[in-house]
Amino acid sequence: MFKTIKTSQLQLFAMLAAMLLIVVFFSIATDGAFISPRNISNLIRQTAIVGVLAIGMVFVIISAEIDLSVGSMMGLLGGIAAILDVWFNFPILLTVLVTIAAGLTLGLFNGWWVAYQRVPSFIVTLAGMLAFRGILVGLTDGATVAPTSGSLAVIGQSYIPSGWGMSVVGLLCLGLVAKVYARRKARKHHGVQNQGAKFEYAKAMVAVFVLLGLLFILESYRGIPTPIFILGGLILMASYVAKRTAFGRRLYAIGGNIEATRMSGVNVERTKMMVFGFNGMMVAVAALILTSRLGAGSPAAGNMAELDAIAACVIGGASLAGGVGAVFGAIMGALIMASLDNGMSMLDVPTFWQLIVKGMILLFAVWLDVKTKKAQ
Repeated sequence: MFKTIKTSQLQLFAMLAAMLLIVVFFSIATDGAFISPRNISNLIRQTAIVGVLAIGMVFVIISAEIDLSVGSMMGLLGGIAAILDVWFNFPILLTVLVTIAAGLTLGLFNGWWVAYQRVPSFIVTLAGMLAFRGILVGLTDGATVAPTSGSLAVIGQSYIPSGWGMSVVGLLCLGLVAKVYARRKARKHHGVQNQGAKFEYAKAMVAVFVLLGLLFILESYRGIPTPIFILGGLILMASYVAKRTAFGRRLYAIGGNIEATRMSGVNVERTKMMVFGFNGMMVAVAALILTSRLGAGSPAAGNMAELDAIAACVIGGASLAGGVGAVFGAIMGALIMASLDNGMSMLDVPTFWQLIVKGMILLFAVWLDVKTKKAQ
C-alpha cells in the first residue's frame, strides 16, 4: 500500500513538473504570449475536448481494454449533431439528447462485441475507427455541414457569467477544505493514522490558490468558458463513480484480475459493456463541444483524437495492463497534451513535427509504465 501511494505521488509530482516546464519554455519562447489571459482561455477550451475524451478512455483502460475508435466516433457524432441542427433545425435540447443517445448506442455496440463475443477490443475499435469515419463521409457526402445555429454555439463558444463563475469556484474551494477535514475525521474515527494536518491542509490550500489564480486570469479576459464548466462537472461525476460506487470498484477489480473478479460473482461482461457505453456518451459530449467550437460538422473532425486521449490517460498514470488509473491523472495528461499542441502551434512548428513529438511522448509514457511495473 505504501509503495502504491509513493508511486502515485511520484507520478503526480512528475506531471506537475512537466507542466511547469512546458509553461516556462513556451512562455519564454513566445515572449509571454503563452500565459496571456486570452491564450489561457483558449488553452482551457482546447483541454476540455481532450479532457472529456480522456474521462471515457481512462475507464476503458482501467478495465484492461482500449478504444481506437473515439476519434472517428467523435467525428460521426459531431456530424450527426450538425445535421440535426443545420438540415433539420432540431431544438438544441433534442439535438444534445439524440447525439448523446447515439454515442451511448455506438459505445454499447463496441462493448457488446468485446464483452459478449470476446473479440479483442483492439480489433473491434479499429474496425469502428474505419466504419464510423466511412458512415460520416456517407452521411455528409464528404462535405462540411455548416453553419450551425447560435443555440449550438453556446456549448463550445460561450462563457459563464462572472457571478456564477465566482460562486462555483468558491464552492469548489470550500469543498476541497471540507473534504480534507472529513477525511481526517473519518480516519480518526476508524483508528487510522492521519498524515500531518499542516501537510494535508497545505495541499488543499495550494489547489485553492491555483483555482483562484485561474479564475482571476479567466475573468480578466471574458470569464470561464462553458466547455471547462462542462468538463468540471464531468470530472466530479466520474471521480465519484470511480471511487465511491460499486461499479467503480468492480471496474478496478476487472482490470486487476478478471478471473478472480468473475469468480467473486461480478457480471464482467455487463460491466465491460457498460464501460464502453459510458465512453460513448463522453465521446458524444466531446463531439458537441467540438462541433460547437468549429461551427460546423466536418468529415475530417476528430482525426487522430484517439492518440491524444490515450496519451493523456497514460501520461496521467493509467496502466495499459488495466487496474490502474484515475480521472484526475487523465485530466492532467490532457492538459499537458493540449499545452503542447497550443504552444507548438503558437511557434508555428510544422504539423509533422507536432505528430512526431506527441508520438514520442506516448512511447515514453508507455515505456515508463512498463519500467514502473517491473520495479514493483
